[in-house]
Amino acid sequence: MISSRVIGSDGKVLKINGEGEISVTVHNHPPISETVEAQPFRQFFEVDSLIGLSVSDKWDMREDGSTTPVEYHIRAVNNYDLFIKTLSIKLADQSAVLNKFGNLTALTNGLEFEWSSQALGTVTIHDGIKDNLEFFRLAGIHTPAIVDLSGSGADAIIVSVDLAYLFGTPWGIRLVKGTKERLTFRVNDNITSAAGVDEFNIIAYGTKL
Repeated sequence: MISSRVIGSDGKVLKINGEGEISVTVHNHPPISETVEAQPFRQFFEVDSLIGLSVSDKWDMREDGSTTPVEYHIRAVNNYDLFIKTLSIKLADQSAVLNKFGNLTALTNGLEFEWSSQALGTVTIHDGIKDNLEFFRLAGIHTPAIVDLSGSGADAIIVSVDLAYLFGTPWGIRLVKGTKERLTFRVNDNITSAAGVDEFNIIAYGTKL
């Protein structure tokens, strides 16, 4: 048997206890000497082009995708890896109920949520999002979904989706820098303001490294 020791730069020796365990000390401050620092990331899912579209903002997802689907993305960037951990979905429509999309009759085709990965190709995370209840299923039972039915003005359904919890990846879904990787919500129905939807947008939260 060959004995070995792990010695730190300060001369301290790593101790292994009687059952093979290594003690860990949790400090009351975050690491301060890391060479790579995680930075906060927040961005709306946005459409690539406004040409031919009726929206005034790239993140307003109230569009008519019934003839030509309209896609909203979080795209990989050149300088940072993005790790998307949480989605915040807001759908506002007066008198919204669970079996409708906002207060529209349940959609015919439904929204699609996809991850485009250079390693795996296109991965469908959730399809057929036709009503408010389906957003709750996307969130899973771990993450609470909040329904505000105040009865005045535009009732808002706000759903928080914890991608890290759903897929067991502590940092969420990675978008590798310098690639064409992306997360996409695809609108396949008419959910315009003219159709009656008051507000619909999705924000992605995570970190960039």
